[in-house]
Amino acid sequence: MANYSKASVGQDARTELHDKLSLTGAEISINNLPAGAGVPFVHTHKNNEEIYAVLAGKGKFVIDGEEVALAAGDWVRVAPAGRRQLFAAEDSPISYVCIQVKENSLEGYTADDGVVED
Repeated sequence: MANYSKASVGQDARTELHDKLSLTGAEISINNLPAGAGVPFVHTHKNNEEIYAVLAGKGKFVIDGEEVALAAGDWVRVAPAGRRQLFAAEDSPISYVCIQVKENSLEGYTADDGVVED
């Protein structure tokens, strides 16, 4: 068995990578909303924080009633209890990655967890 997984992602509205890459510690989705569209629901999480990376376009987040402008290059972390909904701008589609992980589960960073081999 290989020590890696690879998947290609198209321009679907949403692609979840947990099955495609056999993820065991995170959920990652690739998302594309057309101009003027939004995620059709407000949601929170029980245990997982979400990290959003805007790849292209612009839009806004509404988090706990506060509007947060989004543009390519922006990163946003939302705590599990944050009530969130994401929207593309009226004049621009938006493409983003959402990484979902259990809050407070990180036990080490790259320098602490990495092993240099000879």
